[in-house]
Amino acid sequence: MKKGLLIALALLITTSCIPYKFAPKFKNEDYKVMKAKKFQRKLAKETSFIFKDPKDAYEFYNYINTKYSLDHNNVGLNSPIQINGKTYFFTYHEVERSDQTANIGLVVTDLVLDEKLGVKAFENNYSSRKGHWYIIITVYDQNLKNCLLDRHPNKTEVLQYLKDMQQEYLKTHNYEELLFTKKS
Repeated sequence: MKKGLLIALALLITTSCIPYKFAPKFKNEDYKVMKAKKFQRKLAKETSFIFKDPKDAYEFYNYINTKYSLDHNNVGLNSPIQINGKTYFFTYHEVERSDQTANIGLVVTDLVLDEKLGVKAFENNYSSRKGHWYIIITVYDQNLKNCLLDRHPNKTEVLQYLKDMQQEYLKTHNYEELLFTKKS
C-alpha cells in the first residue's frame, strides 16, 4: 500500500506543471476596452480596443491593407477610416502574451539523475510556453482625441464599428472579397 502511494506521489510530482504566467482571457466578451499600458507595459497609456487574434502573423495587416486599399503605406499607423461620414484615424499593434508553466517534476527527475548517473535528460524542458496574439486598436478623431474614452461623444458608434470590424476580420478568409463589398 505504501509503495503504491509513493509511486502515485512520484508520478504526480514528475507530471505536475505549475503555471506562473497567464495570457489574459476576456470573460463574457470577445474584446475588451482598456488602457493598453495595463495590457502590455511597453504600450502607451491610451484607451484601446483589444481582442485575441487566432489567425497567423500579419493576417490583420493584410486585412487592413486590403480593406482600406492602403497599398502598404502606413498600414495601421493613423490609417483613415470613415464612420457615419466622419473621418477617424486608427492605429493598431499586434502583441504577444503567453501562458508559461514550470515543470517541477522534470527538475526533480534531473536532479536525481544528475546525482546518480551524472546525466540531465530534461534540461531544456523545465518550463513550457504557449503564446497568444492580441490586436490592440486605438481610434482618434480629427482633433486627436481618443474616441474610446467614456466622455467622447462618438464612443458608441466607434466601438460598434470596431466590433463589426473584428467580426468581419475573424470571418473573412479571402481579403480580396472585401474589395467587392460596400465599405462602411
